Amino acid sequence: MELKSKKIAIIGCGNIGSAIATGIIKTESVKSENIYITRRKHEALKKYKKFGINTTADNKSAVRNSEIIIIAVTPHQLDTVLIDIKDTLEEKKHIIFSVVSGVSIETIKNKIGKNIPVVRVMPNTAIKISESMTCLSIHKENKRALDLAKQLFDLLGSTLIIKEELMVSATVLGACGLAFFLRAVRAASQGGIEIGFHAEEALFIAAQTAKGAASILLQNKTHPEEEVDKVTTPQGCTIAGLNEMEHHGFSSSLIKGIVTSAEKCSKLS
Repeated sequence: MELKSKKIAIIGCGNIGSAIATGIIKTESVKSENIYITRRKHEALKKYKKFGINTTADNKSAVRNSEIIIIAVTPHQLDTVLIDIKDTLEEKKHIIFSVVSGVSIETIKNKIGKNIPVVRVMPNTAIKISESMTCLSIHKENKRALDLAKQLFDLLGSTLIIKEELMVSATVLGACGLAFFLRAVRAASQGGIEIGFHAEEALFIAAQTAKGAASILLQNKTHPEEEVDKVTTPQGCTIAGLNEMEHHGFSSSLIKGIVTSAEKCSKLS
């Protein structure tokens, strides 16, 4: 596998950068000595040293020693990072995977001023346990870069190649969406407490049930309502609960939340 021999730098090991680093370490898809991770507060990275990972606060050094550069900083930090590393980037050596929300491939290319392949990547924090939903987009002329990105992120969950104009939507549904479903699990567990379970029991049941529901859809490739019909019986308790939730706006609230997040994300970009 071409990926195995590559050297990877993760610039900005905050929440998502650290999750990516942890996922890569667990899959052993890249040799630990070939991974370089950076953060301004370098001391926060010391836990990675036991894995043989190279840690530094020096972005230029990480780039110089790597071929794949994963940029995982916030949008307002991006300009500073690109100014810092652009003279170190080499056209025939480097590929950039950008995890920066709302920043286009063209914008990054213009800022670095070099013909370096850029892949936009939108994972979620479940990447640290190889369960991310990661969307990828790229310009057509960079197929090799896309292949490398797909190789890596397929090991860390599931991937979908999309048009770049859908990246805001991917951010909301796939990345923000993790929080939406976590909140739904929390609500279910709170209901479980009210009907008699201890908190840890209720959370375990709710989380495993949510995992099962998602697994059914992914494995059977069925529509949710088809599976709902299998667990609802005439005058039964399931349909009574579902109807009560819908009366209080369960589906519409989730839809409105997703649309509101997309509007906010569009303004940020």
